Amino acid sequence: MRIALAQIDPTVGDIDANAAKVAEWIERAAAAGAELAIFPELCIPGYPAEDLYLKRHFVAANRRAVEELARGAGAGITALVGFAEPVAEPVAGDARIAHNSLAVLADGAVQAVYRKNRLPNYAVFDEQRYFVPGTEPLTVDAAGLAVGLTICEDVWVPGPPASTEAERGAGLIANPSGSPYHRGKGHERLEMFAARSCAYGACFAFCNLVGGQDELVFDGQSLVTGPDGELLARASQFEEELLVCEVPGGSGAIAEPLADLDEVYGALVLGLRDYVAKNGFRHVGVALSGGIDSALVALLAADAVGPERLSCVVMPSPHSSSATQGDARTIAANLGCELIEIPIEPMMGGYERALAGYLNPGETPTIGEEVPPRDPARPSEPDLAAENIQARIRGNLMMALSNRHGWLVLTTGNKSEMSVGYATLYGDMAGGFAVIKDVPKGLVYELTRRRNERAGSELVPASVIERAPSAELRPDQLDSDSLPPYDLLDRILEAYVERDQGREEMIAAGMPAATVDDVIGLVDRSEYKRRQAAPGIRITPRAFGKDRRLPITNRFGG
Repeated sequence: MRIALAQIDPTVGDIDANAAKVAEWIERAAAAGAELAIFPELCIPGYPAEDLYLKRHFVAANRRAVEELARGAGAGITALVGFAEPVAEPVAGDARIAHNSLAVLADGAVQAVYRKNRLPNYAVFDEQRYFVPGTEPLTVDAAGLAVGLTICEDVWVPGPPASTEAERGAGLIANPSGSPYHRGKGHERLEMFAARSCAYGACFAFCNLVGGQDELVFDGQSLVTGPDGELLARASQFEEELLVCEVPGGSGAIAEPLADLDEVYGALVLGLRDYVAKNGFRHVGVALSGGIDSALVALLAADAVGPERLSCVVMPSPHSSSATQGDARTIAANLGCELIEIPIEPMMGGYERALAGYLNPGETPTIGEEVPPRDPARPSEPDLAAENIQARIRGNLMMALSNRHGWLVLTTGNKSEMSVGYATLYGDMAGGFAVIKDVPKGLVYELTRRRNERAGSELVPASVIERAPSAELRPDQLDSDSLPPYDLLDRILEAYVERDQGREEMIAAGMPAATVDDVIGLVDRSEYKRRQAAPGIRITPRAFGKDRRLPITNRFGG
């Protein structure tokens, strides 16, 4: 039998457009000679639609869309389409009104419905909040082949429903999925499906979503494995694709997976592109400092939306070096995007005069007392308040440009900084989307170097990559004045944030005790900042947000 895996990019909530896309791709599958077309999990309502699944009118609308699709389903092809099926008899007091289901469309009608048995409730998944689980396996006939139906999590643990369906003679197990990306996820999936195929002696067809949805990225990479675990077909990453394959004995195209750094970069580009497009933005803005983080964000933005839809804003202060400012201008020129320059020294002077006396120890006036201007001959020592004012001036300017021109402002903080709170609320954290929020500092450098390699030129000058990182908010400032070396910091953060290791485990692994204690304290005290941060793209198994939910008020030192 010829099957077609429709790896599509639906939009959450855009039910009519999603249904129209499914109809179009059913026709494409039929034109390719497919007798079975498999679509991703919940492709009609979109995934994850979160509390939309609890709204009766939303669930009813997606059901009507499936019924309309079924009426258009012609002879000769069966389509498996993911939707939120209304619960026939909702339980009083239970907010859940839907099953995560798969409709079998053929000959102008919904011929059968399978309900997902295993509802994941870990990491980014919250399906037990939204769906009533199914309890039964289901096998259907398609062109003379027994096809077992599963949905995503149903096969990630051995056993029913897939094992039961195979025992009942299913030669193919279909697995429509919404499996989000993290670094290395494609290899994990392939190993799992190969193991299931060997265990059950059946082909598996995994059809995954592709595209960005808020902080999640779905990478596609749909695949088909044979009864012996052999890879028969695989779709590309981060692109819509119709993957056609003959089963059980044939094969299809096998796309080579991207190299590690190219894969991560591709996930960030797709996540940003879809966030911009699906939320209706026409233009993006980046505060370009000449540092490595804003350089990478500018690269990603130019690749995601095009340089003609990117504006980079350089906002030098008295502490900005001529080298970093020159590098910022060079990056903008290399990318071919608009460059705007707004010096912030006059605004810093205004803040200095307005706050004179209020920010200085021993000089705090009574409320309402007139404060004389600071003597310019006695400049104040730089301190955290003064540094943050500079960052907030820049954030203010970026948001003013956003309000006037409708930009999406991209913040430039990385995961290492966000972990320890090395970021300014309403300053460099001001913006609508945090592109590299889940990218550790070391990986920022790797991705930038790799992008230069692919370009065959220094889109980002070598001086940016080689220069010691600095926020440039006071004279001769370096990140190392406030933080451990980033290679050590990233090791500790990976252990504490991503693997939930405790203090003693990290020290036993050779990490310095004093540094571990400092970093744990910084991470825990910065939870309030992360709650106020813009959403960002998830590329690790444990991103801030859906993956990691901790209280702000918390005295456990661990």
